[in-house]
Amino acid sequence: MNKFIFISGGVCSSLGKGVAASSLGALLEGRGLNVRMVKCDPYINVDAGTMNPYQHGEVYVTDDGAETDLDLGNYERFTSGRLSKANSVTTGQIYKSVIEKEREGRFLGRTIQVIPHITDEIKNRIMAVAKEDPDTDVVIVEIGGTVGDIESIPFLEAARQIIHEQERGNALSVHLTLIPEIAGLELKTKPTQHSVKAMQEQGIQPDVLICRAPVMLDEATIHKIASFTNVDFNAVFVSYDVKTTIYEMPLVFYEQKLDLVVLKKMGVESRHANLKNWRKMMEHLHARQGKVRIGIVGKYMELHDAYKSIYEALFHAGLACAVEIDLVKVDSAAFEENEAESTLGKNGASPVDGILIPGGFGGRGTNGMIKAAAWARQNNVPYFGICLGMQIMVIEWARNILKWEDADSTEFTENTKHPVISLLEEQIDVTNLGGTMRLGRSESIPHEGSKIFTAYKEKNIWERHRHRYEFANKYRAEMTNSGLIIGATTADGALVESVEWPDHPWGVGVQFHPEFKSKPTAAHPLFCAFIAAVKEKILSS
Repeated sequence: MNKFIFISGGVCSSLGKGVAASSLGALLEGRGLNVRMVKCDPYINVDAGTMNPYQHGEVYVTDDGAETDLDLGNYERFTSGRLSKANSVTTGQIYKSVIEKEREGRFLGRTIQVIPHITDEIKNRIMAVAKEDPDTDVVIVEIGGTVGDIESIPFLEAARQIIHEQERGNALSVHLTLIPEIAGLELKTKPTQHSVKAMQEQGIQPDVLICRAPVMLDEATIHKIASFTNVDFNAVFVSYDVKTTIYEMPLVFYEQKLDLVVLKKMGVESRHANLKNWRKMMEHLHARQGKVRIGIVGKYMELHDAYKSIYEALFHAGLACAVEIDLVKVDSAAFEENEAESTLGKNGASPVDGILIPGGFGGRGTNGMIKAAAWARQNNVPYFGICLGMQIMVIEWARNILKWEDADSTEFTENTKHPVISLLEEQIDVTNLGGTMRLGRSESIPHEGSKIFTAYKEKNIWERHRHRYEFANKYRAEMTNSGLIIGATTADGALVESVEWPDHPWGVGVQFHPEFKSKPTAAHPLFCAFIAAVKEKILSS
């Protein structure tokens, strides 16, 4: 029988529910259970695809092309359970589905209400994930938002119903709250007491409490929290500030026996814990020597979460290459009026050892990115272009090598004479933004002898896409004849998936998003190859 664990949060947002849920998932997998993760987002958008990165952070893409909340990225980095559209549930999806059913007459003219129709739809989505794979043991459901928010009420009510309907032990509530520190002197438990009271008012008594605190709590404080919240003393855990990385959290919770308590409450026989990958990852963390400075030249630099998977994949590669990654965040607009050298410096006196240009949409800041790419190419600085970053490589090559000064993408300059990046012919008349997107898992063929082939060491690779515009095939011959290397194509050879600079330490661009498949325990090969090239360049200079 499937087990369900509902993770909720109180007091304030951004406490780390996603990390706590992912860490618990990692621990249960370490105990031999098959875990599936679900995120319930209370926003009314259908998905995160059209949301502003400054408000929402990055859009995480699954194999089947779902555009989801960045928490699904945490799930995939911490656990091995398959993720798809079914694992991301939003208020917009729920209401859209119920309204469509009502319009089709499937409710036989009955009045449609939040209870039972909306809550039933939520429950059906959660149960569908449990039934999708017969080997699933535990479904961990993270409920976004904060208890007390009006938007979260239908999801909490659905959780309450599932907990009530399941046999004892088959559904648990794990509640995450804040223990604030007042003036650096005293830890206060009152917000946690009120948060649990708010959960009780929703009809849910938390089985497990995780307290977000700056330091580990002493036994007296934990006893106080337990007595005021009706939670067992041994079921109160602390998510304290770690000095190294969030990937330490599975081991932090393991030391506090979180997984053992959850197994006992679910009536699952205790199993041997296999956390060797997480321990090995921490060994790699402490074995790092020296730093490499990676300049991230992007559009959304003010919000760290806008490029979260990029930063995490670089960190993973640093672990694999035994080097610390120092991120140098550069707003591409800084190059719009100035030469790249004014920010990046001249060769030998640069604040960065490598350049990475990530994905993005729209023309703002792209001329600055082109200047940064030209600087990296001309100064033999390792460069990694992802999605838009690959397109920038192509535009820069056309302008500076082929001398097509007006070369551009039709996304930025619709009537350019040299549209080296453009929509496919069959996409031109499609007006629905989502209708022109290449989304999700797709096959690419690396060409032997290319740097991308050397990195993967495979003849067929599968990576995730999220873009509209492509390398324009009508310029393929002129580009390659002038020296630009095509490193990979689609399986049928129709689309260019990767380009490389000739006679360069490491200048590689890919049309897909490899950052979505990188894990702390298994760094992505392209990121590893990039960081290895940066490291080698430093040693040889």
